[in-house]
Amino acid sequence: MVDDGRTAKEIFAEVLANPGRARFGFGRKLAVVNVDLQRAYTDIRAFRTAYETDPDQIAHVNRLSVAARSAGMPVVWTRVGYRPDGADAGVWGTRTNTPDSLQNITVGSERHAFDPRCDVRPQDLEFTKRMPSAFFETPLRSWLQWHGVDTVVVTGGSTSGCVRATAVDALSHGFRTIVPIETCADKHASFHYASLTDLALKYADVVPVAEVIAWLEAQRDRSPD
Repeated sequence: MVDDGRTAKEIFAEVLANPGRARFGFGRKLAVVNVDLQRAYTDIRAFRTAYETDPDQIAHVNRLSVAARSAGMPVVWTRVGYRPDGADAGVWGTRTNTPDSLQNITVGSERHAFDPRCDVRPQDLEFTKRMPSAFFETPLRSWLQWHGVDTVVVTGGSTSGCVRATAVDALSHGFRTIVPIETCADKHASFHYASLTDLALKYADVVPVAEVIAWLEAQRDRSPD
């Protein structure tokens, strides 16, 4: 194991700057999967569980989602939530039991609500999940397959938690996987950058959000064959 004193952010910058870094690339059709952009994790003034990396994160997500819809490609929004007694949280909900605990995010509560800054549209797919990955026991995989999607773009939070879990599962299900840097957030820089590094080296293309938007705009503007 290498232990050379570099920060997680420094290592990520080095990985990103490598011109020989191989990519999975874009396929024919992508879906944007926005993971858990709900008040419990985004409203830093109201909830102790919330966090912020880039203050423009949700604005980036909205621009990306608009570009996807304009190119005829689907957008998905997930959030985590449980029944009032938290009994459907499984073992994940057993470590603590405080008002801030995971299993106490009740469906329909303020903590469960999407951040009001999120531009969720009627044609988008929305669902509540109960485990880290947006794929686990949800309709996501079959919905993506029905829509002919071969590439999944994952945004949201936390980078080290539900974003990473969703990205790993996307790859495992056979989708090209892309994580736009500015669209993800975490509680600490070390968690955030270490996870982006791990994703970039193994499971996903980790790229600036502008690159994904540019690709989508090119698909929208492409002349019919």
